[in-house]
Amino acid sequence: MTAVAPAGFDRRLIVPMILGSILNPVNSSILAVALVPIGVALGAPASDTAWLVSALYLATSVGQPVVGRLVEMYGPRRLFLAASVLVGAGGVLGTVAPNLPALVVARVLIGLGTCAGYPASMYLIRREGERTGTDSPAGVLTTLAVATQTVAVIGPTLGGLLIDVGGWRATFTVNVPLALGCAVLGALRLPRTTATPRDRSLAATIDLPGIALFTATLVSLLLFLMDPVVQRWYLLALTVAAGAALTRWELRAATPFLDLRLLGGNRPLLVTYARALLTAGVSYSLLYGYPQWLEQGRGLSPSTTGLVLLPIFATGLGVSALTGRRAEIRGKLVVGAAMQVAVAGLLLLLGPRSPIWLIVVVALMAGVPQGLNNLANQNAVYHQADPDRIASSAGLLRTFFYLGAIAASTAGGAVLSPVDDTAGLHDLALFMLVAAGAFLVLTLVDRSLSRVAAVT
Repeated sequence: MTAVAPAGFDRRLIVPMILGSILNPVNSSILAVALVPIGVALGAPASDTAWLVSALYLATSVGQPVVGRLVEMYGPRRLFLAASVLVGAGGVLGTVAPNLPALVVARVLIGLGTCAGYPASMYLIRREGERTGTDSPAGVLTTLAVATQTVAVIGPTLGGLLIDVGGWRATFTVNVPLALGCAVLGALRLPRTTATPRDRSLAATIDLPGIALFTATLVSLLLFLMDPVVQRWYLLALTVAAGAALTRWELRAATPFLDLRLLGGNRPLLVTYARALLTAGVSYSLLYGYPQWLEQGRGLSPSTTGLVLLPIFATGLGVSALTGRRAEIRGKLVVGAAMQVAVAGLLLLLGPRSPIWLIVVVALMAGVPQGLNNLANQNAVYHQADPDRIASSAGLLRTFFYLGAIAASTAGGAVLSPVDDTAGLHDLALFMLVAAGAFLVLTLVDRSLSRVAAVT
């Protein structure tokens, strides 16, 4: 793919930026067709294999803003290289893992390793934009978004082919060469930065209690959502207590992990984060739930499932490429949200004998919001965030996005277990319909998006 960059932008940065940023989407999309084979091989139901999804997104939900802050302090190079090692280690462990818990650990390592690519890229884009005097490097932002869409295009198809050739373990092994490529390109092309003596005191500059409380809040909430029964009410109580302690601590911390005062004074950015959560809840419900139904409810093979999913991501890629340079943000989000509502409604019409052409139509329609929403939210954060906090703000965007993905995997694990039948797909479609409707309403009432477009 030919990279498009504004005049003066250091083109040597673009390839490592892209490679680092695609590590997470490739591990998301490639697993979509591997969940059923993994469950069959290890004797695990959908509610258990859902942990393979949740583990990665929980790790990245916590890690993205942390690594983003470290990038702002230490520069992107060191974090990028360390993260590459973690991805490679996770790939090796997944290749030899004897059971599901070991696979979950591998996904955690991969999740932590994918935390550096996107914040580092947004940091470099902002700094290069300032250096070259380009306030809105739309070409580079679009290139980054299109690259992730391209990976999503080949992810499920590649996953199906890898499973046919080398079994489901090959979907973990693929991380080893990707990590090696990131390490080599990062070492050769990313700029070196020199830390000051103050920077070397990690405990003095990183809000470790805030990170611990944030982690406790997310983990307890996820554990409750994975099995939301009355007997586990204590997990929800722990979530509330940890969240309250987190808020109290962050408002007093000298160097807060989450600068609540800064976030509280930036309502447009908070609304963008909420939109990211909702759109991810819809798109990842489709990404994980739909393939499982196609394989078990409709009876398709993993490779065929990968092929019929291809139009989702191919359409998304085309839409991103065609609309990426347009400054309009609000219009893209309105169209994307409306299409998500339409797709969720269409899923309610599917059954075990639905023709392939109808399944492909669903995929084609789903590609439109795939290409509009992520790019529009990314551009909104670029213009709404404090320039000095662009890496951590970008990390928080991914955090909220992954929280939506966690909600999607939780919903899928609940309604598609123990058998991924059509009734479960319809229940998942109702969940998607509610989230998509909320996303549409939130976008329609947010007038700040028009002001963002006016200054781009």
